[in-house]
Amino acid sequence: MKVAFLGTGLMGLPMAQRLLAANIQLIAYNRTPEKLAPLQAAGAEIAAHPRHAIRAADCVILMLTNAGAIYSVLLSDTSWRTLAGRTVIQMGTITPSESKEIRDSVVNAGGEYLEAPVLGSIPEATDGKLIVMVGAYRDQYQRYLQLLQHFGSEPIHVGSVGCASALKLALNQLIASLTTSFAVSLGFVQRYGVDVDLFMQILRDSPLYAPTFDEKLQRMLDGNYANPNFPTKHLLKDTDLFIDEAKSVGLNVSSIEGVREILQMAMKMSLATADYSSLFSAINSDSNEEWETGSG
Repeated sequence: MKVAFLGTGLMGLPMAQRLLAANIQLIAYNRTPEKLAPLQAAGAEIAAHPRHAIRAADCVILMLTNAGAIYSVLLSDTSWRTLAGRTVIQMGTITPSESKEIRDSVVNAGGEYLEAPVLGSIPEATDGKLIVMVGAYRDQYQRYLQLLQHFGSEPIHVGSVGCASALKLALNQLIASLTTSFAVSLGFVQRYGVDVDLFMQILRDSPLYAPTFDEKLQRMLDGNYANPNFPTKHLLKDTDLFIDEAKSVGLNVSSIEGVREILQMAMKMSLATADYSSLFSAINSDSNEEWETGSG
């Protein structure tokens, strides 16, 4: 099997590198060609246009930013015409509705489509320890299980196309909400002079604790948001997707809409490319009063 890998950003690069390390033939495309240099050095074939990568491969893996990028890269007129007989595995974060629409376009072109979004960040992608959630027919899941195991040892079949996308958005909503809730509590105890170590000791011994709190604690205390595994702008994008999709099925999204406001403030503070724990700075910013006045 020869694999075309489209999208080699923060997550796509280490995932593609794992395929190369397993001696899988790989042809790669990225809209920013400079990002392909490490893959080329490791032996990947490089495509100047997505249609060249698709035409040369049996299977196409997508790790692109959003549905708009997928339509531009995969479903442009020239690329769409090369999909016949190919399998497309979509591994980025998009909505269930978008995933189903893309599936229909791929199938109409004569290809087949699976979704397999992942939970985890750069370290897990590098080590092949991502949680891979697969939306597909059972036989498709079985046929591509071995390939997907390069990214995570136990890919989980969660249902048909759309189910895995929904599960991924639900989990990313928790990333945003849990991190925001922790940041508010951390800022609150700091303002009242409570010892942070004591706060964390009690929190760790309680059923309220989540490991992500410790993972983000030092970044928040130091205000060091460099070298992100997951930038603020990407969490905001996923939060927007969740809100739109959740509203469409009749859920009350007031709580996550408040989180979105905090993420938007972090963006205004030039923290778009910083680690998403930077929302702590937005919560503790001296400009909060101005923000609340302006947003009213």
